[in-house]
Amino acid sequence: MALSDHHFSRNKYARRTTIWILMSVVLFFGAWPSEAVGQKRFNRTYPATKNVRLTLVNRSGTVVVEGWDRPEIRISAWLEAPAALVVPQTISGTILVDLVRENQGRTVGNVNFEIQVPRSSIVDIETRIGNLSVANVGGGFVRAVITSEGDITLTNIAAGSVEAQNGIGDIFFDGLIRNGGLYRFSSMKGTISLRVPIESSFKLVATAPSTRSIDLGPFRSNNMRFVSDGRRVAGQSGEGAATLTVTNQRGNIAFLRR
Repeated sequence: MALSDHHFSRNKYARRTTIWILMSVVLFFGAWPSEAVGQKRFNRTYPATKNVRLTLVNRSGTVVVEGWDRPEIRISAWLEAPAALVVPQTISGTILVDLVRENQGRTVGNVNFEIQVPRSSIVDIETRIGNLSVANVGGGFVRAVITSEGDITLTNIAAGSVEAQNGIGDIFFDGLIRNGGLYRFSSMKGTISLRVPIESSFKLVATAPSTRSIDLGPFRSNNMRFVSDGRRVAGQSGEGAATLTVTNQRGNIAFLRR
């Protein structure tokens, strides 16, 4: 074979090899699930009454819930790969989204929610890891629970009862204390900050067994007693019309004036 023929044959083989490699790359990425190269999006809107209940159980990811003036619930979610199943259900006045049940036995990525609800809604949200935020609602009940790690922020809340609990992370509550209401805040480690009106009426038991760090701020008075070597405060503000329990095992408790 002449040298020029050998050179031509070698170049022809090189070109074929390059084309084969490029086609393989295209086929590989073309077959890859779309959620691997970007987030999936979920959007759904549901008609709702004023007293509708939103119940959300997430695994991991941020959850933001905000009250608005429309008679509907709008759920937006961003699903990281591998994408979880999101299957909301409407059951007797409750909008239920349970990602733990729907994805049992599956490995899924974070799911980040933004949800709008009527201002008078009942809000019940829970996750394992991730920050929870609820704002501008005043229904009968607000519950925000993080079983592992994450911050809880409750802003402009006028609910009759509130429960906020996490493992490691801060809890911030800004809202009203309703007469006859039950308010419970609990953390293993972090700072619990409560910003409530100075005229609030409640019976208080606040406990910080490890740090003894309980700052009553504007609610310090002769009606509040430090007991157990400063590990606990018991007493009342005003007539004691509501019940307020605050427990932080290895963190701080602070009261602020709203």
